[in-house]
Amino acid sequence: MLGASRRSVASAVRSAGARCRAVVPFVSASAPSATESDCKLPDSPYRYFSTFSAPKNNGSKFGMHLDLRHSMLACSRLESTVAATDSSEPPSEKYEYQAEVSRLMDLIVHSLYSNKEVFLRELVSNASDALDKLRFLSVTKPELLKDAVDLDIRIQTDKDNGIITITDTGIGMTRQELVDCLGTIAQSGTAKFFKTLKDSKDAGVDSNLIGQFGVGFYSAFLVSDKVVVSTKSPTSDKQYVWEGEANASSYTIREETDPEKLIPRGTRLTLYLKRDDKGFAHPERIQNLVKNYSQFVSFPIYTWQEKGFTKEVEVDEDPSEAKKEGDEDPNVERKKKTKKVVERYWDWELTNETQPIWLRNPKDVTTEEYNEFFRKTFNEYLDPLASSHFTTEGEVEFRSILFVPAVKKDEIVNIKTKNIRLYVKRVFISDDFDGELFPRYLSFVKGVVDSNDLPLNVSREILQESRIVRIMRKRLVRKAFDMILGISLSENKDDYDKFWENFGKNLKLGCIEDQANHKRIAPLLRFFSSHGDDELISLDEYVENMKPEQKDIYFIAADSLTSARNAPFLERLHEKDFEVLFLVDPMDEIAIQNLKSYKEKNFVDISKEDLDLGDKNEEKEKEIKQEYGHVCDWIKKRLGDKVASVQISSRLSTSPCVLVSGKFGWSANMERLMKAQTLGNTSSLEFMKGRRVFEINPEHPIIKDLNVACRSHPDDPEAQKAVDLLYDTALISSGFTPENPSELSGKIYEMMGSALAGKWTAISAGPVSPQATVPIEAEVVEPLEAGGQK
Repeated sequence: MLGASRRSVASAVRSAGARCRAVVPFVSASAPSATESDCKLPDSPYRYFSTFSAPKNNGSKFGMHLDLRHSMLACSRLESTVAATDSSEPPSEKYEYQAEVSRLMDLIVHSLYSNKEVFLRELVSNASDALDKLRFLSVTKPELLKDAVDLDIRIQTDKDNGIITITDTGIGMTRQELVDCLGTIAQSGTAKFFKTLKDSKDAGVDSNLIGQFGVGFYSAFLVSDKVVVSTKSPTSDKQYVWEGEANASSYTIREETDPEKLIPRGTRLTLYLKRDDKGFAHPERIQNLVKNYSQFVSFPIYTWQEKGFTKEVEVDEDPSEAKKEGDEDPNVERKKKTKKVVERYWDWELTNETQPIWLRNPKDVTTEEYNEFFRKTFNEYLDPLASSHFTTEGEVEFRSILFVPAVKKDEIVNIKTKNIRLYVKRVFISDDFDGELFPRYLSFVKGVVDSNDLPLNVSREILQESRIVRIMRKRLVRKAFDMILGISLSENKDDYDKFWENFGKNLKLGCIEDQANHKRIAPLLRFFSSHGDDELISLDEYVENMKPEQKDIYFIAADSLTSARNAPFLERLHEKDFEVLFLVDPMDEIAIQNLKSYKEKNFVDISKEDLDLGDKNEEKEKEIKQEYGHVCDWIKKRLGDKVASVQISSRLSTSPCVLVSGKFGWSANMERLMKAQTLGNTSSLEFMKGRRVFEINPEHPIIKDLNVACRSHPDDPEAQKAVDLLYDTALISSGFTPENPSELSGKIYEMMGSALAGKWTAISAGPVSPQATVPIEAEVVEPLEAGGQK
């Protein structure tokens, strides 16, 4: 946001070989640049510190006026005044903006920044730019570092008065650069610095400066009523103070003469916070903001924190106790009583890590370091199942580390996650995304993305419209699938079982939402099948096990494995040893229908009409239709609109009949799911379930009996009741729900009564005693004499 004048930029281009290379100050409160003059450094030593004392206000006003007739914004000096309140202060010059402050503030607050806390991110980024410029220029001009001050950023707070002080030891600014950079709205010193480097053919040097957008400094007024910038350039002997207020039309610049406020080099920003924003001045909050947004800035950031250490101190004894102890042996040395106390003090504390893990070479990073970074960054307690560290170059360049967590935390319906942290030039931007970087079904993937191509003041609206983000999204999704595929192909099968248990539904959702990535999702899906007990198989394994004469991939959807295994639709497929996928999850059927095919094999629902098993015998079918065509018409007449047609089945072997869905209608499982929807449209239910086909098995005895009945006694009430009961039974066995369960129950009870009538009637009313005997009359026979005579 700070920028040098056109004269200094032009001079820099013309005098590339001059003793002092031209520099354009950056957008922040720390954006000084070298001039064409001799780089004479002050010889007097300086003591580095931070202070809260603010320069006295000279009645200056801070404001902006927008002139739509001019394409460039400029500022003009109005007057030079001398402060009447303090004769010891040097004269201050008053300047007025030619841009309207209300419009600028409205843009910053409502459009450019989503929340107020980013002010610290912007100001720290500007301070980092000032340090980067100094380090870059010192390569050819080492005298710029003559003060031997460390390159760092220090942030001090005064929570009682609501003051924040940000100090850097960067390049600093001269008086003219203060006017050019802080007096013109949306003028970026960093952007001009890059242009100067390019024009000077020095762009080949790696100088990855951050603030290229031009309004970072003015983000200070999101939370501040007044901002004071005190800056010292190593090319100048004097230190200058810029002071502006949020609701004023002008600002002032003066020379700093207070010895206690002098700094050896760099820039010090003092923010006087608004009443509602004084909470930002709490040391812990500032420390948390630095860790969140600027943790990986390439320079050390120190914050002023309260610390403490424990020590033992002597305790004054109670006189009464001392008297009692005095009666003891005087030759024994008595120990003095002590207690532990915590002594508080304030000191600088390093807050950031200067080396992001994603900027390192993946070969130099161990698995333990990846796991530690994952647990620390995303508050996890288990190591990730997999990680992917990569750099993308070409049309868009960015670095990223992605992780697949071991456990699931967020629900699949939670489309807003905090799993992807977006950085721009190592500065944290946001982790609140709604599908811009990752689709919703991959929201479980966690990681960081660091781009050099996005603007630093990126917002949700910019992300949605950015071509760069769309390219990044494609590459991130591709890398995520490669990482998941690596888990599925690993020797440890338990890892993918764990992944599928946690995130299988997400991949099924991807089949529905992301048609472009079907080829990447399909190999990762897992299903139960008729050839396995409770083991899941992949589609690749299914295709590998297919019979030579099998053309399609067969599946059936049901509410449970038991229902699927006992469905009558599988009878003929079992005989042919064809494997059938069991879709028992509510999302399975919809996912398969969206896939349509896999490796040129179509998915076929065996519960729908026109099932072709590849063994049709046209002559035999013609004979059967001639023999059973009459009974089909008779059953259709009896059932009426309940079914669309009655046909001879080619999928049954033991069951008498089955009820199948229309080719383009809902299956029994889908109909059940649609009925269960709270906000489902019941009007479409009748349309989608209307076409049902009643298939009969001509080899079953019941069908053979009905064939005889329809020819000999077509109007027999018993025969017609048998057809009704056959339909209701097929409705249940095929997975449908009967419309009138009580009527069906009555038919079953009536048939049971007819079948069991008088079968076990009791012979006697009471039980028979085992000891009871029936009296038998005996015939008296007289004895015979010897020889058989009486």
